[in-house]
Parts: sequence; C-alpha cells; structure tokens
Amino acid sequence: MLFEGKMTDSGFDNRITQLFGIQYPIIQAGMIWASGWRLASAVSNAGGLGLIGAGSMYPDVLREHIQKCKAATSKPFGVNLPLLYPDIDKHIAIIIEEKVPIVFTSAGNPKTWTGKLKENGITVVHVVSSAKFAKKCQDAGVDAVVAEGFEAGGHNGREETTTLCLIPHVRQSINIPLIAAGGIATGRAMYAMMALGAEGVQIGSRFVCSPEASSHQAFKEAVVAANEGDTVLTLKELTPVRLIKNEFYQRVAAAEENCATKEQMEELLGRARAKKGMFEGDMTEGELEIGQVSSIINDIKPAANILAEIWTEFAETAKNPFRF
Repeated sequence: MLFEGKMTDSGFDNRITQLFGIQYPIIQAGMIWASGWRLASAVSNAGGLGLIGAGSMYPDVLREHIQKCKAATSKPFGVNLPLLYPDIDKHIAIIIEEKVPIVFTSAGNPKTWTGKLKENGITVVHVVSSAKFAKKCQDAGVDAVVAEGFEAGGHNGREETTTLCLIPHVRQSINIPLIAAGGIATGRAMYAMMALGAEGVQIGSRFVCSPEASSHQAFKEAVVAANEGDTVLTLKELTPVRLIKNEFYQRVAAAEENCATKEQMEELLGRARAKKGMFEGDMTEGELEIGQVSSIINDIKPAANILAEIWTEFAETAKNPFRF
C-alpha cells in the first residue's frame, strides 16, 4: 500500500495532518506526570499535536488542564486516556462536555468507548503493540492507530516487538492512518518510520526534557544523564514498564530473581510509585519511566525548539537520506 504525502511551504500534507488539522505529523505523547496543559499547548502552538496525559489526573484536574489548554492555544490538541482508569466514565463525560476534538485511547478495548466518542464528533486514535490489536482497532472504527514498539518508555506491550519490526507489520495489516511510536527522538528516526509505512510519529521521551513538561527537574536531569543500557523493561508479572535503573529497580530485579509472586510484586510496587519518581523527584525510590532513546537525549530545551529541530532534520533527510 502506498499512502501519499508531500512537503508544503508550511509543513507537510498527508492523512495524519489532515485528520488532526496540524502542520507537521508529529504528536507529543500523553505521558503521566509529564504531559499537562503547558506541554500540550506548546507543542500544538508549534505545529504538532499536543496531548494531555489523563492517566495521572483526577476528573476535576483533567477538566482544569483541558480548560487551560484551550485558553493557551487555538490549535488542535487532544487527551490521552488509558481505558483502565478507574473513573473512565467521568473522564469521558468531561472530554465530551469540554468538546475536546481528539482522544488517544490506550490500555483497553477500543470497542468500549470509540462509538460514544465518535458520536460526539471526537476523532479517536488507539495505541497498540501488535498487528493483531491494530486490526481490532480498525474493526472498532477508530480513525487512526499508534503502533508502539518496546523501546518506548512507560507501560509497554508484552510482545516486546521493536518499532523497526512492528511498523511494517502493522502497515500490511490495516489501511487506516498509522502513527509510529517507540525510540523516536530525531528527524532521521522520523524519516525511517515514514519510510516503513507510518504517516506520522508520536514522541514521548524527548518532550519530557522540556521546561513545559510537568515532570520534576531531577527526573529530567536523570533522563539527560542516562546512557545506553540504563533503562530496562521490567515488572512483566504485573504490567511491563520500561524504567531507568535505580535502587527501586534493583529491589524489583532481586525479587524477580527470587521468583516473587504476583502479590509480592504488587506489595513491592505499592501505590503512587511513578508519582514519587517522575513528579516528586525521588530518584532513589521512585518509578522512573522513560524510553531507550533517553541515551541520545542530551539537553533540556523548549518544546517548540524540539519540534522544530525534529522537523528540520526530517526535511533535510528527505532531500538527502544518506548524508550524516
């Protein structure tokens, strides 16, 4: 299958930019404890699609972020909504009441809420980690799919398929618009994903390292300091998650080596572990979710600058893909 796209004077024109009404086919991931209204509006104002990460928000907090985002940008933005969230019905009601134009769902069955959202004029995208689930999303009526490889930070697919292998497989399996995620932080990586059949990219870890991200400064600095091999996919007995190695992770690894039960792993994880690390800045006992690509992130800079650099490198690579 061949899906057309072309450079324009103002950015790019393809099914993703048309679907969302954006300038560049670059989506900022809706990460917990990082993707609040400041980051989402900054990315949207720069020509991409900013997403508010609802997974770490109580309903009233989500409404506040949506309203502040609407005040901060006239451009399209969206909400990322994990479907396993306990107050999902309240989140859905707020999203509809506030007329959020775009929703990215994840961690659940897309059939459950896609119809309701689309009835209210909302564009729906679902995040998957396999071609099998991408097909189910298409059957459920979603408008586009994000296929996320296991390089990604945060909660991850059990298949452990790399983005390089996942994207062409998903592309062969569906005909709706496809967005690539996992291990993407540069324009060259974006070009590679587009060459494999993606029509846009979703980027998380790179945008964590921006002043607008709501995550703690100590966490941002830990991401910048991370080297090759400093992240690991762990907690597979619960929900697989990619973390920076720290003292908490070492205890998790020791428990796994000693064949701890699921109940023992749940007790070790406890509550609010991600908030403790990424939002409160506890680099020792916190859960530090980030992607493998952190090893090539070397600075903290405004979200608009990040997006501009990615797009410029993509455009230059498209002109001469073999120049390094």
